Amino acid sequence: MKTVDVVIAGGGPFGLMAAIELGRRGVSVALFDAKPETAFNPQANATQARTMEYFRRLGFADEIRAQGLPRDFPTDIAYFTRYGTHELGRFRLPASRDAANMVRNNDGSWSAAEAPHRISQKYVEPVLRRQAEDLPNVSVKFSSLVQDYRETADGVTCQVSNSDGSDPQALSARILIGADGSRSFIRKKQGYALDGDYGTRRHFMGGRMYAVYLRCPEFYARTGVDPAWMHWTFNPDRRALMAAVDGQGDFAFHTQLLEDEDEEAITDEDAKGFFHQSCGMQIDCEVLDHMGWTAGHALVANRFGAGRVWIGGDAAHLFTPTGGLGYNTAVEDAVNLSWKLAAWLKGQAGDALLHSYEFERRKSALRNTGYARQFADSVGNFVPQDGIEDTGEAGDALRAAAGAYLTDHARSEFNIPGVTFGTRYDGSPVLPAPDGPVPADQANRYEPSGLPGGRPPHWWFDDGTSLFDRFGLDWTLLRLGGDAPEGAALIAQAAKRGLDLTVLDLGEPRLHALYGAPLVLVRPDQIIGWRGQDDTGAPAIWDLLLGLG
Repeated sequence: MKTVDVVIAGGGPFGLMAAIELGRRGVSVALFDAKPETAFNPQANATQARTMEYFRRLGFADEIRAQGLPRDFPTDIAYFTRYGTHELGRFRLPASRDAANMVRNNDGSWSAAEAPHRISQKYVEPVLRRQAEDLPNVSVKFSSLVQDYRETADGVTCQVSNSDGSDPQALSARILIGADGSRSFIRKKQGYALDGDYGTRRHFMGGRMYAVYLRCPEFYARTGVDPAWMHWTFNPDRRALMAAVDGQGDFAFHTQLLEDEDEEAITDEDAKGFFHQSCGMQIDCEVLDHMGWTAGHALVANRFGAGRVWIGGDAAHLFTPTGGLGYNTAVEDAVNLSWKLAAWLKGQAGDALLHSYEFERRKSALRNTGYARQFADSVGNFVPQDGIEDTGEAGDALRAAAGAYLTDHARSEFNIPGVTFGTRYDGSPVLPAPDGPVPADQANRYEPSGLPGGRPPHWWFDDGTSLFDRFGLDWTLLRLGGDAPEGAALIAQAAKRGLDLTVLDLGEPRLHALYGAPLVLVRPDQIIGWRGQDDTGAPAIWDLLLGLG
């Protein structure tokens, strides 16, 4: 029987990112995914700045940013009655070539190592797959799956095969990760339930939706619409949203199904009809794929794992995609779980560190599904009034009012540094209690804080480098200010425990003020683990952070 450290069932963003994180730390991984290839359909269409920071940390943010929308393509959010008639309002956002300037400052909510990027998941997944496959201790097999498994006290025996059931074999692992999506076999076998809102009905973005992946190179020329990343329609007949996928004419179109529309009977021509109705005109297009899905979910598993079996990504939480939070939350799951698993597998950490994954990431999932639900309520429960498409002053007034509301909504949903950077793990069993006031959690404002349990305050240096570029892959000790203590006891304890610790001496006085202490330990997931005036009690500090207390 073949043996690896970790088997991952599922090759979406969560599974692939976990394979990369584990593989970079010397953990042997075998990943299986039933699909023949990475995603064909666009699926998620936004990579948040925090996710881009994690990609930068692993060295492939530039490869991600080179794909998706062209560098000069506007990333506006635009609202219309129908695409070929009235534009109601537009929330302007910078093109990729200009987005970096938005984050290259040391003040305000958007100071970050990376800006967000508008890129479809179909382009992200191949990059993640190549990164995983390039690691010598990682095996990635598509068209294959984990059919069943049996957990024992010291591992998991997995039954794997090709997707058609051929070539069955047994594989022994110390850990099994369920990255097998919303219908997760592993979540169900573990007996975990999804709690929260299921398919909440709204006028839009609630209940059965229909996705159409289409190609329409003539869209902008025929409608006269200025290019945008997101195009929404707002009328009584056909509400829809459409994301630009490649900036060359490929779009991800989504519409709310009406009560009398049977999704099982929808043909390619019907799918084109949905698009034409939203355009208010006939425009030649090619339907590449179409399928139904359900909006209105805000579901989080009651457990994220125990013993030798853990889950994450869509297996652990389901989102309505407003805010673009599902895929980004999944990436953060992978980063959080993987360093903890690696430390536990190497004997550096206790069970409490592994179990802290559930506390920290379930808390984050509840928070993020709540924000997504809030955004969905804001746009989905705002209903077009009769006459909004009429000519004359009455129609103009209705359109002006709708445009003002929707543009304000866009500002609330698509300018969200607080959601992006503000995840906190207060109360985690492997973190000290806050030693100061915790910043308020606000969607549209992020307040940097040196308190343990949150993202480290970012900083750009005069040479154009980011503080985050100087962090190590694993632990980092910051010595801040001109007279910072040496931290010798912390360093010695790290060496004794076999930890990889990067030590940074940073004399910038404003950094000391931002972090609130001269000594700061940053965890491998770029979360502040501890801060202090000196390193008294270094063994106890490390015991807490590693779940050995």
